[in-house]
Amino acid sequence: MKGTGPIRKVNKFELVKKHLIKRKKITSWEAITKYRATRLSDIIWKLRKQGFPIHSVWETNKDGARYTVYHLLQSSKTLRIIN
Repeated sequence: MKGTGPIRKVNKFELVKKHLIKRKKITSWEAITKYRATRLSDIIWKLRKQGFPIHSVWETNKDGARYTVYHLLQSSKTLRIIN
């Protein structure tokens, strides 16, 4: 019988946090396509509130569309938060 195992809720907050820790940056498009997280700015706000040093950089693509890239800054405080 399919589906008899425990139900595991996907936590988009944790997925985005792990992405930032591993890859050091994320865009809204990455969050949407990889994790179906459509409210990245809210997740970033919550991470910042927890003490994660995240820097926002506005970039422009070749078509002139602007978007934000969120960067996780490395510091000794970041390492304490992650561990």
